[in-house]
Amino acid sequence: MSSFVIVDYVVFCLTISISLGIGVYYAIAGQKTTSEYLVGGRQMKILPVAISLMVSFESSIMMLGFPAETYVYGMMFWLSNFGFLTSCLLATRMVVPLVHPLKITSINEYFELRYNSRYVRLLNLTMGYINYILYMGIVLFGPGIALESVTNFPMWASTLVVAVCSVIYTSIGGIKAVIWTDVFQSLVMFMGIFAILIKGTMVAGGLSNVIEINKNTGRLDILNFDPDPTIRHTFWSLVIGGCLRMVSLNTGQTTVQRIVSTPTQKAANRVLYLAGPAFFITLTLATLEGAVAYAFFSSLGCDPLKSKKISNPNQVVPFMVLEIFKEAPGMAGLFMASLFSASLSTLSSGLSSLSALAIEDVVRPTFKSLSERSVTLIAKISVVVIGALCVGVSFLIAKIKGPMSQISFSVLAAFGGPASGLFLFSVFCPWGNAKGAIIGTLLTAVVGLWITTEQNFSTTLKRTPGLPPGPTDKCYDMTSLTNMTFMSTTMMQNTSWQEATTSLVKESIPQRPQGLDRFYSLSYQWLTGFLIIVSLIFCSLASIIIGRPDPATVDVRYVLPFFDQFFPFLPKKLRKKLYGGVPFEKREELIKKLEEEKKQENEFEVPEVLEKLNGGSKEHVENKSEESSPLTPIDELNKEQTEIPADEVVLLNISTNKNNIE
Repeated sequence: MSSFVIVDYVVFCLTISISLGIGVYYAIAGQKTTSEYLVGGRQMKILPVAISLMVSFESSIMMLGFPAETYVYGMMFWLSNFGFLTSCLLATRMVVPLVHPLKITSINEYFELRYNSRYVRLLNLTMGYINYILYMGIVLFGPGIALESVTNFPMWASTLVVAVCSVIYTSIGGIKAVIWTDVFQSLVMFMGIFAILIKGTMVAGGLSNVIEINKNTGRLDILNFDPDPTIRHTFWSLVIGGCLRMVSLNTGQTTVQRIVSTPTQKAANRVLYLAGPAFFITLTLATLEGAVAYAFFSSLGCDPLKSKKISNPNQVVPFMVLEIFKEAPGMAGLFMASLFSASLSTLSSGLSSLSALAIEDVVRPTFKSLSERSVTLIAKISVVVIGALCVGVSFLIAKIKGPMSQISFSVLAAFGGPASGLFLFSVFCPWGNAKGAIIGTLLTAVVGLWITTEQNFSTTLKRTPGLPPGPTDKCYDMTSLTNMTFMSTTMMQNTSWQEATTSLVKESIPQRPQGLDRFYSLSYQWLTGFLIIVSLIFCSLASIIIGRPDPATVDVRYVLPFFDQFFPFLPKKLRKKLYGGVPFEKREELIKKLEEEKKQENEFEVPEVLEKLNGGSKEHVENKSEESSPLTPIDELNKEQTEIPADEVVLLNISTNKNNIE
């Protein structure tokens, strides 16, 4: 088997070095405040943020798992891209209008504001941490098995390379380094994908031959409208289930952190309008890679999985890359660079997000007297600790078999489903209360863990077989594989091969699962959506039993009017009646007032200067401000404006732009 040459190593190392260089640049440039380190001072540009958001979801799971999925099970998985696209567009109606006006850094901060309960905040923090660490562990696992298969470089060593590199530039450069390395890495990633598609199609006999080979083995049969939720892939599970599954990504810290890093709500919406279609295109390209790989190996007459030349479907694309680029030094290195870039972008985004959670949800509330420099230092240290945890998880993930796409979506649903359900319940269900939210979410998490454990480790559960593998009759001549390009046409016209394919399809029809196995056989595409529904039911029942709040007292700053967001064409009187007395008509005015308050707080972020000028600590001033305004937001709207005390007038005059004070 071919392997890396010096040029490949040069290309690969150059990519890693540039990523580190961007982090070093922003480390030298420095971050004056923790806000600048975590959210870029909320002044990041639309295009780089959109690209960063796109590649944050496109890790080794996309580069290896999506082609492996197509290679083994066919192109039907491509339909899930429509679910992803729809979910991104829906986020502009249910995530951006909620979190951007609040000017929060952590998504968990919203839950404390919504329920006035720190326990709900800590619950979602815990689920978010577990979910992200599992996700990043899977992301780290991908490059490891790929590099091991093409260079015999140990998986544990390559895992450490990715982890250490991402930890370094994330910890020293902050969110700005993460976003701009994402932009660079996206370019490398696209170069690798297009190189594989173009060269692979050429050596497989052309586009028409690729289509013919995949069509003859059923890999282009993508429409299955069977409503059975236990069938692995159907139109309904991929489109609707895919949309619900994407909710967990759009309501997660990575997305929220990028939304709030933009200066305006309109800019945040544009980020999602750009990221959604871009996400659709790149996932389509990754899916096509699997079809090209199958056509390539079929044309050569040697299926690497069936012939045991590779042991894992996630190794199909790296194996193909070495064969098609054996006469083009540097191209294999470019592919590995694109694979590592995809993983680095996702890992760095996750590390930055979890660092923000650690600061906003644990450090700031617990240690209020820490200086900005100390808080930023703790944020950097937390990146290192979280990176070490992800490395440990990646070694555990390696024990689970199957395409990385299925592994990730199945494992992450256990906590992503309950977290998504909690978010949707909090945003659209004004009858919710803190105890009901906690009880319902915990029960949903138990159900999610129960199902995912049985799905991944059950010894009696029947696995869905893949489509017929490619031929292996030419495997004896692997040294001259790339010279056998045009053999594919005659092979696929061979009657005996088509008959063998037909018999394999008949044998691969799975038997219906029985008993609890039928429940465990729920398609992994439906799992997140199922848990969201379970969460909404449990949280609603628990809240109603405990006692729902008076609708007139609901703080509508933290709840969205469902029918206004998704059914604005309904008559206004009908929508108001459906809200059952919740004063959503006052929301816009309250949000404007909140934004003005946040703006004043941002101008008041120089504690050392203000302490000297006002003869007291910042906490004293904040406490004094809180004590002077005991009324609820709804009551304040109806209260007549009063004269501002003289000492507060002086304070407001002093609190000019932060940079001018410095």
